Amino acid sequence: MTDETPDVDAFVQLWADARISYFAKDYPKYGSAEWQALHPDDPRRLAAALEAAELWRKYGDEEALLAWFREASRPRPNLAERRIRAELDAAARPKPAHQLHATAGWPPIAIPGQPGRYLTPQRPSREAA
Repeated sequence: MTDETPDVDAFVQLWADARISYFAKDYPKYGSAEWQALHPDDPRRLAAALEAAELWRKYGDEEALLAWFREASRPRPNLAERRIRAELDAAARPKPAHQLHATAGWPPIAIPGQPGRYLTPQRPSREAA
């Protein structure tokens, strides 16, 4: 073998050892001081990188996910507590009834509570100019 040809057996062995470490959960967290202290050829280093890549694939950014969980589980004040008493009183006041207006070109509107009565558009009066 020449110096430029990679040792395939070494790569296969590294991958096999990394898989064993991965399934045994025998590796430090990716990027930790303990992980950084490992030799570059240590299979536990690869196992931690594999776990980090798989977690990223499944869940995305871990810190963003944790921040989302913290925000989602944060206690929130009751809806009524978010408004002042004057706002609640104003919201409880009865509103004026909606005034129906017929539109030209549309069919007549049945007047609620008055069977047989319909609202029709008012025609402009024709006055001599």
